Order: sequence, then structure tokens, then C-alpha cells
Amino acid sequence: MHISRYLIGALAALGLGQAALADRGTDGQVNILYWQAPSILNPYLSGGTKDLEAASVVLEPLARYDETGTMVPWLAERIPTLENGDVAEDLTSISWRLRNGLLWSDGTPVTSRDVQFTWEYCTAPGGGCAQIEKYGGITAIDTPDARTVVVHFDGPKPFPYTAFVGAQSPILQHAQFADCTGPRAPECTAENFAPIGTGPFAVEEFRPNDVVTYTANPNYRDPDKPAFARVLLKGGGDATAAGRAVLETGEFDYAWNLQLAPDVLDRMESAGLGQVISTFGALVERIVLNLTDPAPEHGNERSTRAHPHPFLTDPAVREALSLAIDRPLLVELGYGPAGRVTCNIVPAPEIYASDANDACKLQDIARANALLDAAGWVDSDADGVRDKDGAALRMLFQTSTNAVRQDFQALIKQWWSEIGVATELRNIDASVFFGSDPGSPDTFQKFFADAEMFANNFDGTDPEAYLANWHCDQIPTPENQWQGSNIPRYCSGAYNALVDQMRRTGDLEKRAELARAMNDTLMQEFILLPLVDRGRVSANANSLGGVRLNIWDSELWNIADWYRKDG
Repeated sequence: MHISRYLIGALAALGLGQAALADRGTDGQVNILYWQAPSILNPYLSGGTKDLEAASVVLEPLARYDETGTMVPWLAERIPTLENGDVAEDLTSISWRLRNGLLWSDGTPVTSRDVQFTWEYCTAPGGGCAQIEKYGGITAIDTPDARTVVVHFDGPKPFPYTAFVGAQSPILQHAQFADCTGPRAPECTAENFAPIGTGPFAVEEFRPNDVVTYTANPNYRDPDKPAFARVLLKGGGDATAAGRAVLETGEFDYAWNLQLAPDVLDRMESAGLGQVISTFGALVERIVLNLTDPAPEHGNERSTRAHPHPFLTDPAVREALSLAIDRPLLVELGYGPAGRVTCNIVPAPEIYASDANDACKLQDIARANALLDAAGWVDSDADGVRDKDGAALRMLFQTSTNAVRQDFQALIKQWWSEIGVATELRNIDASVFFGSDPGSPDTFQKFFADAEMFANNFDGTDPEAYLANWHCDQIPTPENQWQGSNIPRYCSGAYNALVDQMRRTGDLEKRAELARAMNDTLMQEFILLPLVDRGRVSANANSLGGVRLNIWDSELWNIADWYRKDG
């Protein structure tokens, strides 16, 4: 067993980006619109991108990914490798060295204990950590001195860069969160709403599901950054209003996730106040099917594996639902050049993209109906809805409130009706749907519906931790406060074995083969129905400089480098 030299070579460190063109705080305020408003600023208690990115302005990892997908050192001095001696020859440990003189925004030193504690926080018994897959296989973390962190694994781990790398796995301050572990984690409102960080900005005020204001961190490690004194991150509204606020009225400087039809974006951009920016990565719009029963009569056990779904456990039903969808039409109507049809949950990088599932690109209503006929699902009472053994194919299909997603829902409802499936549509405010409240019945992780639609992607260019999302251990449950990324509640010993094998595999080609096998398992069992390989689309004002759109990390990853252009 060995670590791929190609794999390590591809992770060579670059610089931290161009210098801001102003002294710290001299460019006033930058105004940002995330129309899906953040609900918490602790990324370990939320799987929502809006929350991860709002937190990334404050909380930082040891390393992250730049806009090319290359790993770069951040709080660490360098990227550990076999060549520099920071990855053990037997691949059972990795050593990180913190930059000298790092301070938290409150002026106290950042130490290796903070890194160690972050692992303890996420893995504490009785807690629920949304990013738990990042810490898979870690058995211990040693802190031989204040700047050195040694992470030990339960066996050889050829890709040891999941913990503390990327916006999904930042460092928490031990002093602030020491009393917030395990079951107490979601109760620490003050800490979760205003984490102390090392980033270029510190939280001044946070109003959940509304607005965050940040001020320049006086203890930031670069004395000339950030150029802006304040950040206003406004949430709420919709993608249309966000696009207009940057491109047509100039009220805001940056708008995130402009999930709008291409002709709408073109009209907005023609006003001349800003530009639409986009890039492709691994962001996939998908439908997730619930393998458990969300019926309210199950009480605390609804949408848990205690009660299998009455019909979505039938592979024929899941396949028929996929066959009925016209993906090219969805792409054309919803995204245009900013979208591509995909039949994979991992569409990129190219080495990981499978070509074994391309049949999904063609809608086939006739075949879908034939599958259901053969499986015994028939319309026994002539009401237009197939049924079998007392179970009718009636579904609740939910997603976040967004014009493109509601258009998709309407089309998919029609296509599913053509195969005898009745669909009730539900849309939920995005701030709630992607929120972190374990008491809310409306979060995408709690999944109190039969099907739901959303998009996500993974940090960096290696999908190991992402594909581990569908390990049995990642299922959201009441016991883990509904944290976990295995939204369909899928559980397979064979899939688990592939996850474990990838953790132990270093050769890049073999890792790619395993990744494709996991992708193909999920696709060919129709656990997830991928729809669109989405380009990330945002917009910035012409007066805003330093923006480098990043699909592999937080979009706000280099906000320290943003500045106001002259004129």
C-alpha cells in the first residue's frame, strides 16, 4: 500500500492570493446578499451551504482549496506530504504545524489544543455533528507542543486531508466551546451565533434568518487586510431580487447562488452595473428518495429506519421515477449554459466521473410504465394512481422556495402522473429548509416527505469524505439531533465496505475506480436521482475587486482580498 505521488503532487501549496489594494478597513463596507439566510454560524451544526459560507468569514481551517481546486495552507505553515516528512511512511498519521503568532479575534493565541478540541467536539458522544464524515478513522490527536498537531488514524490513510481542510471543517476555539460538547452543542446559542475565529472578520451582530454584520478582525494575521472595515451579509428574499440588487440597482456588491433562468440573468447584466460569474465543479441538483416512512403516525420514529417506506423500498418504483424525468428539458429551461445533464452524483473531476449511467439522459415513460406493471403496481380502482397491497403511489415532494425549483417540481409532477404516481408539491423557505434547528419539522435533513430536491457538492477535488455521506453511520436520527448527510437513510454493508476501502487506498486510479463504484451503486439502485450538473452562478458589482469565484471551497474563501475599485 502506498500514497499516490501524483495525488500528493497535485496538492502542492500555492500562495494565499493577491494582496488587497488598500490598508485594513479603509474601503468602508461591502454588502453581500445570500438570499438563503443563514440560521447559525457553527458549521458543525448545519449541513446548509448558506450557514457554512457565512461561518467561513470568521472560522478557518488548517488548509483549504483555491479556485483551481488546489490545496493551499491556511492556518498551517505548509501542506503535509510524504516528501516533507509530515505524513508518516506507514500512512497512519499526519502532522500539521500552525503558523507562528496566530491569534483568535479576541487576542488570545491559537494553539494545537484548539485543533485537538475541534475533533473532540465533532465526535463527542451524544452530540450531532453535521461534518462527522470529515473525522472518519481518527483514533487520537496528539499536541506535542503549542503549534504541532499529530493526527493518528486507525490504519493507513493514503488521503489524510479530510479533517481540518476546507470550509466544512474549520477550527473552533477551545476556550469558547469547551462547555458546548455532546448534547449541549445546540444549546450554546451565544457561541453558535458568534463564534470567535481567526478569519479576516469577526461577528458584530447576528440575527438568524435575516442578517449578519461583521467587523474587520483587529488581530488578523495580515496587518494590511482586510480592505473593508465591515461586511453586511443580508439574507432573505429570492434569487431574482438578489440578482437585481447587484446587477440592476447597485444596492449590493455581491449576490450568491443566482439560480435563475439564463434569459433573466442576461437582462439583468445588460444594465451594466455588475457581472455574472460562473464556474463548474461538482454541484449537482438531485432528487433524494426517502427509504423510510415519513408518516406522522410514527411519531418520534417517522423518517427513521424503524419504519421502511411503503413503496420507495421497491427498486422498480425508484427506477420508474427516474425514467419519467426529461433531464435535458430541465437543463434547457432552468439553467441553459450554466447547466449540464448528469447521471452521476460525482460529475467531476473527470477522473471520478462514471459513464455507466448515461441511460438517464433519455426520458422513457413507456419503460417506466412497463417496469411498474411488471412489479405489480396497477391502478386497481381507476383513479389514475397505481397501488399494490394497500399502498398507493402518492408522494409528498418538497424543496426550497425558488422559481427554478418550483418550475422543476411542476414538470416532474406532470411526468410522474403519466406513470400513475400522484404528487403533492411543497416548497419551504430556504432559510428553514437548509436550517439547523433540530426541532423544526421542515429541514431537509429531517426529511418528513417522500422525495426532496436540493443541490450540494464537496470541498476540494477528492470525493472520499463526500461519498462517505452514504455510509450507514451518517443517517440523521433523533439520537444525533438529525445531523448527518445520509439523507435517504440508505444502509448497505457492501457500500460501507467500499467507503472503508477507499480510505485505505492511495493509488489515484484505484481511488477513482472505487469512487465510480460508489457513485454507480447509488445511481443504479436509484437512491438519488441526479438532474443537473450546475455551474455555480453569482454576481459582483463592477466596483468590487479581488473576487475569485471558488466552487471547491466557500465562495467567501478570499474575502480578505476583496477591495473597492477606484472610480
